[in-house]
Amino acid sequence: MIDTAEMKEIVQSLLTSQRLAALSTQMSGRPYSNLIAFAATEDLKYIFFATSRATRKYANLTAEPWVSLLIDNRSNQEKDFDEASAVTVLGTAEEALDSDREKYLQLYLKKHPYLEEFVTAPTCALIRVKVEKFIMVTRFQEVREIYPGP
Repeated sequence: MIDTAEMKEIVQSLLTSQRLAALSTQMSGRPYSNLIAFAATEDLKYIFFATSRATRKYANLTAEPWVSLLIDNRSNQEKDFDEASAVTVLGTAEEALDSDREKYLQLYLKKHPYLEEFVTAPTCALIRVKVEKFIMVTRFQEVREIYPGP
C-alpha cells in the first residue's frame, strides 16, 4: 500500500512532468472541456493556466468557478493499463489579480516560456485554481484521495 507521502510524490511528479491538462468547466449544468498548459505550486495548493478573456472557458469560469483538471502520463500503449497514472484535480478557479500575480506569472513562464507573448497580452487572464483535493488513479483501478498542504 502506498503511503500519503509517496502519493504526494506521485502527484508532484505528474504536475512537474506533464505540460498539458484537460480542464472541465460548466455552464448551466452543461460540461465543457479544453486542453490547457498549466503550472503548479510546489506545495500543491494552486494550479495556474492562461486563457483569453474572450473564450467560452473564461465565461464559464467566471459564472461557475468549480473546475476539474485531468493530468496523466499515458502513452496510448497497452502498458498504460498497468503503468499509467492519472490525477483529477478538484478546485475553484479565479483570475489571479492580487499582488502575487507576478510571482505566479513567473512560475507559469518557467514551465512554458514559449507562451510569454500570449500570457502577457492585455486580453489574457492568468487563472489560479485553488486545489480542494486530488483523486489519484494508478494501475488503472487503484484510487486514492490526497489533500494539498503540509
